[in-house]
Amino acid sequence: MQIRGIAIPDFMYGTAWKESRTRALTELALREGFRAIDTANQRKHYFEEAVGQGLRCSGIPLDKLFIQTKYTQRTGQDERLPYDEDAPIGTQVRQSFDSSLEHLGKIDSFVLHGPSQREGLGANDHEAWRAIEQLPVALIGISNVTARQIEDLVSFATVRPAFVQNRCYASAGWDREVRAVCAHHGIIYQGFSILTANRDVVQHDRVIRAMAKTRSISTAQLVFAFMHARGVLPLTGTSDAEHMRLDLASTAIELTTDELALLESCAG
Repeated sequence: MQIRGIAIPDFMYGTAWKESRTRALTELALREGFRAIDTANQRKHYFEEAVGQGLRCSGIPLDKLFIQTKYTQRTGQDERLPYDEDAPIGTQVRQSFDSSLEHLGKIDSFVLHGPSQREGLGANDHEAWRAIEQLPVALIGISNVTARQIEDLVSFATVRPAFVQNRCYASAGWDREVRAVCAHHGIIYQGFSILTANRDVVQHDRVIRAMAKTRSISTAQLVFAFMHARGVLPLTGTSDAEHMRLDLASTAIELTTDELALLESCAG
């Protein structure tokens, strides 16, 4: 996968909600073959400093890895802030970035961790995006957005987002509307919670179960193969080494046109 001349690994390891296991699981994911790591400078749900420790302990040179982190606005944080909450938004963005760079050693992608409001984009979002555009980072993006918010951002941005990262719900056609807007604007869609947000579908949908059985693969592998075929950059946060290997192996699974059509429509 490439965007703007930059090669992006086909699978990303997500480090949310790992707490005391963050360093060890980051190191394990790298040892099992992941070369893209997603985190955020949001201590409420991530332990970014421990991600950096895992990166260093892995022994893999940083120039062989793709590292993504995020600026989270005040409403998404707890009291453990990576910036001065009384500072202007633009200053907060730079302080968060500098803190992340100290933790991680390198940043390839920097993401606005969700708009400040449910509908449209607010003044804080505009200010944050302008600050993100000025950062010394190759690629920038936004997460947890609607299709309309993406259109608003594209219209506003001087530097357009390279990525959109969303929770991918099968009930919404695997976030069909947002994926379509991303494809129209040449934005890579990163899907997270692909398995955990869709447990009933992944584990019990008859089409998915039958197709996976026919191919002698897991339902998780089938869904990830579907994501790859649709141009999605999937995230997985599994803590199991065998699941890591199986998830990565899904990149080699090729689905037929008929299979893709069935998977596209089976859940919504």
